[in-house]
Amino acid sequence: MLKGIAVSDGIGIGKAYVIKEEQLTYEATAEDASKELQRLHQAVDTFCRRTEQLAESIAKSVKPKDAEIIRGHIQMLKDPYMISQMEEKIQSGASAEAACEEVLNQFIALFSGVDDELTRQRATDVADIKKRMLRILLGAEEKSLAEIPPESVLVTEDLTPSMTAEMKKEHVVGIVTEKGGKTSHSAILAKAMEIPAVLSAEGALNALKDGEPVIVDGSQGLVLPNPQPEEETRYRQQKQAYETEKEILRGYIGRATVTADNETKEVFCNIGNVKDAITAAQKDGEGIGLFRTEFLFMDKPSAPSEEEQFEAYKKAAEIFNGKPVIIRTLDVGGDKGIPYLEMEKEENPFLGFRAVRYCLSHEELYETQLRAILRASAFGNLKIMVPLVTTVAEVRAVKEKVKKIAAELEKSGIEYDHGIQVGIMVETPAASLVADLLARESDFFSIGTNDLTQYTMAADRGNPQVAYLNKPYDPAVLRSIRHIIRCAKNAGIPVGMCGEAAADPLLIPLLLDFGLEEFSVSPTSVLATRYQISKWTKESAASVAKEVMNLETADAVERLLRSKVE
Repeated sequence: MLKGIAVSDGIGIGKAYVIKEEQLTYEATAEDASKELQRLHQAVDTFCRRTEQLAESIAKSVKPKDAEIIRGHIQMLKDPYMISQMEEKIQSGASAEAACEEVLNQFIALFSGVDDELTRQRATDVADIKKRMLRILLGAEEKSLAEIPPESVLVTEDLTPSMTAEMKKEHVVGIVTEKGGKTSHSAILAKAMEIPAVLSAEGALNALKDGEPVIVDGSQGLVLPNPQPEEETRYRQQKQAYETEKEILRGYIGRATVTADNETKEVFCNIGNVKDAITAAQKDGEGIGLFRTEFLFMDKPSAPSEEEQFEAYKKAAEIFNGKPVIIRTLDVGGDKGIPYLEMEKEENPFLGFRAVRYCLSHEELYETQLRAILRASAFGNLKIMVPLVTTVAEVRAVKEKVKKIAAELEKSGIEYDHGIQVGIMVETPAASLVADLLARESDFFSIGTNDLTQYTMAADRGNPQVAYLNKPYDPAVLRSIRHIIRCAKNAGIPVGMCGEAAADPLLIPLLLDFGLEEFSVSPTSVLATRYQISKWTKESAASVAKEVMNLETADAVERLLRSKVE
């Protein structure tokens, strides 16, 4: 049995179809720079033409909005900064292949080193671009999935958009990859195609043999090669139960989010750009709980202008037409290494000069963003959220900047929401400990459980050696969450959650008992979260919480919750 990351629910039962990438070799240097430049530009043109064809194919075979994932590859490759870097290397004696690979590897390293998984998915994009560009330059044939047989479980290093474009999705019953995470494009595409998928299954390419029977449990992140008859029977029963639940979830489209005893809650969405906002609205999100604005700053030779940011925030506000859209101000730091921001390399970037700390020290950059948000607030219900807060002074400093910019807009006769709210992400032990003080200065709280867990447990969430500590079920994390919510309630301010725990069905009864009001999840988790919330009364949730909060270990908490929820 192989264990990986569960990213697309369901059970897939079929035969392994294994794809292994072959090594591409080439000469690293070239004498005729003009010829190599011509080859590079021709390859870029060919790449863009083929990619547009692939996008059109994805739009027909998957969904039109998912075609935008691969169209984004065209924008990335045609970026003037990226092309100029390749041209410089060719002028210095590199072949077109070497220049292409070296520059794209630099971008892969840049995105791979970021702690935010949504940003790390860009590394997969660039790796896909690199492979396809090298194939074009070398005249190598791309492997086709057009003839994949029925009832296949696709096994590959990574599922790329270019692969899905030609894949007969009706023939694929499961997907297993050695790379990718919950927010990677592999996950997004697998979910869009509604194919059970397990990603980051280490050793899958060697462990699974072409043509052998295999079961993919996309809900638990398990892969079973050569299952026994009793295992196959059990999983076929689970598959039927999953299909039944899917039908139940469809009944929650357009419904209000309420508990079993009719207490109203809200299910919002986490997004990274305007396209995600469209998806969130289509998936029945009741608002945006987290707009990660750092994506507007990525893949660019310079910071986005006030107008660029204004347009993005305005569109998100208009899409949700009066419903809340919470915009997190720039969460960037030494670990994110955006070249034009000239951030110094730090010994420990997770505890370093990042997020609100960086922004308050770079006034022009920060005030440009705040001004864009304030201007866009005239077009909807925007809210400002400050990340990585540890002190009351930080909140006050941001509010002073907002007040100053508002006065400037007022003087210039520019419209904005005079009552715009400024809240904080509570994601550090310091913020948790002084949550009562921060609540006096904040209009709302949103709990970022990913970082709160990492910092509370002193366990890097990207380090597999300490992954056993990085669990939101740990009593230390649960007590912190409960305390934060209590402080918000006592101060009379709303409190939500935008970390992954918000969509965890095991934690929902605890969060309901603690008093959480807003659950911000990925767009694909909206209906499932609404459904889980609808199962619990105040009394039943309190009963579970009472038992859980007396337990001493994360494993004991998880076991008890599984016995109560599943």
